[in-house]
Amino acid sequence: MGANAVLLVTIRMEAALHEPMYYLLSLLSLLDIVLCLTVIPKVLAIFWFDSKSISFSACFLQMFIMNSFLAMESCTFMVMAFDRYVAICHPLRYPSIINDQFVIKAAIFVLARNVFLPMPIPILSARLHYCGENVIENFICANMSVSRLSCDDVTVNRLYQFAGGWTLLGSDLILIFLSYTLILRAVLRLKTEGAVAKALSTCGSHFLLILFFSTILLVFVLTHVARRKVSPDVPVLLNVLHHVIPAALNPIVYGVRTQEIKQGIQRLLKKGRS
Repeated sequence: MGANAVLLVTIRMEAALHEPMYYLLSLLSLLDIVLCLTVIPKVLAIFWFDSKSISFSACFLQMFIMNSFLAMESCTFMVMAFDRYVAICHPLRYPSIINDQFVIKAAIFVLARNVFLPMPIPILSARLHYCGENVIENFICANMSVSRLSCDDVTVNRLYQFAGGWTLLGSDLILIFLSYTLILRAVLRLKTEGAVAKALSTCGSHFLLILFFSTILLVFVLTHVARRKVSPDVPVLLNVLHHVIPAALNPIVYGVRTQEIKQGIQRLLKKGRS
């Protein structure tokens, strides 16, 4: 979370970084911070103080934030992949396509799509009748972990979670894969060896991070489906890792490895010392 905060401050303070690509990176860092603040404090409270209880309202709020902001992060990855596609495949048209207006429209789209579509998930869970022991087998209020405690039929919850998840995250992943496929094809046509290596290094690390983000989510879903065949601790661990590791790696892969951001951080550190 500290690295994401440093990234936000650097982009805010450095005038040279007031460009669409860095605005998108700021949005990604902000989403990571919100996700960490939603999940990590409760996880630490459980470990340090054995504080395992949570109110119904706080549980459903946490459920909504997790579903919405994870989808926002996936959507932001998709927009950033499109940004890299235009920068590499259509460099002359980049300033006219990726501008401040594009960032504003993209931010509105990211927020609107991923607030309204996941909203029924906690609403459906809150409408269920909980008549047994309300103890979830998880550190956080994941939708199916909570719904499973209900005495009602949760088929609608399962179907909406499945359909919504694959519609949002699945469509993002397809578009991301398509963008990087077109980028790879364009890069391999370059005749300059240094440019090819640099482009592959940058885009390759981005794609691997996105693939990790999607893969660990897929494994988490599959372990929930086959929960009788795996240890109950596995989905819990994957859920925590899915909220922690991408948030830790994003500022490194997208930020620190970018020369302009490294120089901006160095200038801020020099100003702080002086």
